[in-house]
Amino acid sequence: MTAAYEDVPFSELLHHPAATTRRLDTVRALRLRRRDAGDLALMRIDQMERDASVVDFTSRLLTGLVRTENIAALRQVLPEALPWSTFLPAEDVDTLLCELVDTARGAVALDNLAPIALLLTQWRHSAEIYADPALLAILTREPDGDLGPVPMPEAAG
Repeated sequence: MTAAYEDVPFSELLHHPAATTRRLDTVRALRLRRRDAGDLALMRIDQMERDASVVDFTSRLLTGLVRTENIAALRQVLPEALPWSTFLPAEDVDTLLCELVDTARGAVALDNLAPIALLLTQWRHSAEIYADPALLAILTREPDGDLGPVPMPEAAG
């Protein structure tokens, strides 16, 4: 099995493009380190397409499991995929699963996985709050904490 990625200075790609890209024969991707900007990834298009098909399959599988009343099974295995989810209240786990399915379907349709990463980050932060009793107390204390549900705005007339 090939390694996931290899770190390479961006300048190496500029100075030795053929030799650098040949490294993709032994790794899935190259992480191009840049000094003054974010790192980049270089991968073969066939690898990117395979990765996209796996994400698409996973999204569709997850959607199918939720739609066929297998939410209990998903709830049971969720801590293996997202260990921090054990700190979420049960009703929030159900909300997370529904949001994850909807977001994954939309993200795959757009070929943009950023919404999934954002959703997982947001839920992870929620779990961090629930895991810390002092922080949860501060954030739910009246009147400075959570003031409950916000009423729906009235329709413009």
